[in-house]
Amino acid sequence: MSEEAFDPRFHRKTIKHFNEPGHAHELTFSCYLRLPLLNDDGRRRQLSNAIDRAMASQHFDLLAFIYMPEHVHALILPTADDADVSALLYAIKRPFSFRVKQELERKNDPLLQKLTIRERPGKSVFRFWQEGPGYDRNLWTPDAMIDAANYIHDNPVRRGLCQKPEDWKWSSWRAIHSPDLPPDPDVPFMHPWPF
Repeated sequence: MSEEAFDPRFHRKTIKHFNEPGHAHELTFSCYLRLPLLNDDGRRRQLSNAIDRAMASQHFDLLAFIYMPEHVHALILPTADDADVSALLYAIKRPFSFRVKQELERKNDPLLQKLTIRERPGKSVFRFWQEGPGYDRNLWTPDAMIDAANYIHDNPVRRGLCQKPEDWKWSSWRAIHSPDLPPDPDVPFMHPWPF
């Protein structure tokens, strides 16, 4: 076997997104090499903005989410029959990566070099996100969606990053469980659940 078979830089998942009308999607996408690139509040705010723009332009509602240091979980629901998960992920990842790269260039940050990889002779690319489509699971019952949201919100507790889900700022827990509180401008807009 070649070295590429064991190198995570060359690992690419093959997954098919099933764009079924009315199905929610539980998504996971990771930072390049699972590096903790989302441990910066400024980047997390930028990601929130990218998610808000992508949800509106690609016809999805965000039902639940969490930003972990090296990956993102999101529970989304299409609002149009032709809504496409691949297009949504592209609309989130590409502009966000572009803005991060610009910021790293402006600051002459050494992280820029670490995230710039040689794809082939003469071609280098910036990678904020792990290549490939990530994880996508279709959900079509209210119970499955609630279970997925609970799993998403319990991530930082399982990792020991906080004691209770509500202690993690970068999630939808408060928006779902305390809807009377003012919305947090740092996190994406949360849509009401469909049931």
